[in-house]
Amino acid sequence: MNDLKQKKTVLIVEDERDILYTLKDFLESENYHVLTAENGFEAMEAIKGFGIPHLILLDMKMPIMNGWEFAIEFLDKHDHQSPIVVMTAAANAEERAKDISAVGWVEKPFDLDVLLKTVRKYERKSL
Repeated sequence: MNDLKQKKTVLIVEDERDILYTLKDFLESENYHVLTAENGFEAMEAIKGFGIPHLILLDMKMPIMNGWEFAIEFLDKHDHQSPIVVMTAAANAEERAKDISAVGWVEKPFDLDVLLKTVRKYERKSL
């Protein structure tokens, strides 16, 4: 099942490289195709190049284009074609998710099992 067409695609938008690549490696080991971006602008470019992912894991505080700005632009251009899950260390994670019409959230630091459960729960089932 190494065929890219059979894998679900997750876009991780995170400016902390340690977190970004840990998540990338982990999700790839769980048979996901992973796109990465270090800010919202790079994420929009990744979507232009690859297409709509099955799920977006979105950090909120990033340089260049933060999570709020990305969500506004993404929803304006692509509506709700891809579910967004907010990743945040903020105490009000649920509120941040609601602010951008995200389907869910995971709190940092997160347990990888919880993250995987969240990804599986919210990923789009088809393209």
